Amino acid sequence: MKLFIKHMVSLRCKIVVKEELANLGLHPAKVELGMVEIRENISEEVREKLKRNLSRCGLELLEDRTSILIEQIKGVVIEMIHYLDETPKVNYSDYISEKMNYDYTYLSNVFSKVKGITIQQFIIMNKVERVKELLMYDEMNLTEISYKLNYSSVAHLSNQFKKITGFSPSFYKQLKYNYKRNALETI
Repeated sequence: MKLFIKHMVSLRCKIVVKEELANLGLHPAKVELGMVEIRENISEEVREKLKRNLSRCGLELLEDRTSILIEQIKGVVIEMIHYLDETPKVNYSDYISEKMNYDYTYLSNVFSKVKGITIQQFIIMNKVERVKELLMYDEMNLTEISYKLNYSSVAHLSNQFKKITGFSPSFYKQLKYNYKRNALETI
């Protein structure tokens, strides 16, 4: 049985979900960002307990098809930008479409209608958050970050970064201990 969970955007969230499932005696066969596949069918009572327990952790069990689809799109983007060792070298639209097994135009229309932004804007916002993170670690220079995130140039990265944050990457780097990053679930 598959369950879809909103705001499940990090490895820590996966750990929390596994613990909550174990507390209810459920056995996950697969745990991914935004989705859990469990071996058992669950009763409505257990489902409600899981819903309450997840809610206390800031997570939400999803019920309707559109919300599930949106969270799956977000999960693919977050995984692609934040968790893959290398971002895919193909068009993001092709990557998302292939991962989701849906036509990208359909996904894009549903996402825009519900979220009020395009998937492309969501990708850019996530890339900027990833750049912030990498700048804070101070392990890579801007050229390396640009390459890692598939920007065509440092100038392109800098322009998008400034458009979203109001700061140049180098100025942001100077502020790194004084300026907060956005949590992935709030993007």
